[in-house]
Amino acid sequence: MSRIDEILAEARSHLDRVSPEQADLLRARGALLVDIRPEVNRRTEGEIPGAIPIERIHLEWRLDPHGEHRIPGFTEATTIIVVCNEGYSSSLAARDLQRLGLPHATDLIGGYRAWYKSGRPTKKGGSPAVG
Repeated sequence: MSRIDEILAEARSHLDRVSPEQADLLRARGALLVDIRPEVNRRTEGEIPGAIPIERIHLEWRLDPHGEHRIPGFTEATTIIVVCNEGYSSSLAARDLQRLGLPHATDLIGGYRAWYKSGRPTKKGGSPAVG
């Protein structure tokens, strides 16, 4: 096993990862979906309606529950579901959000591509990221 595989397994051991179906239900109950994919992926593949695009390099600053650069609309009690292309970098990002003080941060198993394949709603992409 490579070192990154070990790091990924360790990160996931602390997450209650969700399927596209579970993510959709949680979203309806007020969970925040955060799309960390680069703009080019959102533009070419599409987006999850209502997901907030925050590219990975800005994530901790925009979701620090006590930071001056945070986005509005969430608290430490909010479930945050991180979405990437296939569900790898989102696991590491969700781990980092938990370390930041967001204990209900998790990620989408299979990422955006699993969401799309599940037949869940999508829209043409290209929304500017919160930066």
